[in-house]
Amino acid sequence: MAIQYLKHGRSAEASSQDAAKVRDVVTGILADVASRGDIAVAELSAKFDNWSPERFRLSEDEIASCVRTLSPGQLADIKFAQAQVRNFAQAQRESIRDVEIETLPGVVLGHKNMPVDSVACYVPGGKFPLVASAHMGVVTAKVAGVPRIITASPPVGGKPNPAVVAAMHLGGADEIYTFGGVQAIAAMALGTQTIDPVAMVVGPGNAFVAEAKRQLFGRIGIDLIAGPSETLVIADDSVDAELCATDLLGQAEHGFNTPAVLLTNSMQLAKGTIAEVERLLEILPTANTAGVSWRDYGEVIVADTLEEMVSVADRIASEHVQVMTRDPDYFLKNMKNYGALFLGARTNVAYGDKVIGTNHTLPTGKAARYTGGLWVGKFIKTCTYQTVLTDEASALIGSYCSRLCAIEGMIAHGEQANIRVRRFGGRDVPYGTAVPA
Repeated sequence: MAIQYLKHGRSAEASSQDAAKVRDVVTGILADVASRGDIAVAELSAKFDNWSPERFRLSEDEIASCVRTLSPGQLADIKFAQAQVRNFAQAQRESIRDVEIETLPGVVLGHKNMPVDSVACYVPGGKFPLVASAHMGVVTAKVAGVPRIITASPPVGGKPNPAVVAAMHLGGADEIYTFGGVQAIAAMALGTQTIDPVAMVVGPGNAFVAEAKRQLFGRIGIDLIAGPSETLVIADDSVDAELCATDLLGQAEHGFNTPAVLLTNSMQLAKGTIAEVERLLEILPTANTAGVSWRDYGEVIVADTLEEMVSVADRIASEHVQVMTRDPDYFLKNMKNYGALFLGARTNVAYGDKVIGTNHTLPTGKAARYTGGLWVGKFIKTCTYQTVLTDEASALIGSYCSRLCAIEGMIAHGEQANIRVRRFGGRDVPYGTAVPA
């Protein structure tokens, strides 16, 4: 049986037209903030968020007030989630090791792993204030050892969101700002009169935030360019349509342009899931969002074999891949392109998004073909060093270097080697010539 599409999503061409419009808007905002700093940020915040505080950075009293707003149970839940993220990030950090090795007698090479000196963690707050994004950015950067961590999230309902602020604070943020959008990314990345710029910006956001990070990359580091959330459910007839439909809509509610895809080898499950999605949309409180995503970006694909399912899944390269089959480990062993795998019907993407401990900032837009998601290693620079301990070693390396430079015609480079061959090896090498073999 050939691979069949029971439902198609929106075309790539239409999506690219949307991206072009976003690009122009972001370019103008970045230039404005770069030129006018705090004044531009204030004007843009008033325009886009109807938010004009005396200052965007929250004071210690304002932070404490937000924390007091939450119940003991809510604070305990946030602390539990952060503990899971911290534990896994710590295990990842311990897997990153410094290296030093003597590759030849007297030649020592090594690398050190050092955290970047400052990071901004952005927490979206458009349709939903994503409390969990504070854990993913702040806690992970803290475990990496970043000495300065600043955070930003837009106001919700005309004020800072208490749960988001509490999560930032409990995670270990050094500075907390209430502003959002491109102006927030620009202010933290480029700096203003009152905000020192950072070396790196991480965190998810809408299309404008993602485009801002893309345009700023190079001047600053970023985690990745995260577009709309994506989910791929891979299932066979060992599970039912209600479970598949629930997990598809669980991610479709992120926004109006969230791809949610079912890939199955069961035509009955495929048709049943389509019907079940429509039934659930009648009762889902966020159906006005999830329904649009499903209508415009939802897909249902029926394959014949497991090999075909792996091939299709790797081509899609989804941010989240939920595997509910008789042998989910088959996909763990054979799939190559995904942001994160969720194996078996007992787990789901929401666990990863909110609490289980893996990071939820993951590659979208097929970026899973070449990168993983945010993890403690993203905040760490692996920098090499080398030293030559003996005269003999310097002369040996120098002789090879001299000849290799001659092949490239880089005479001044070659002289860096030659002078050491003369001094440490006692050989008479005429200036501008290569050391004989």
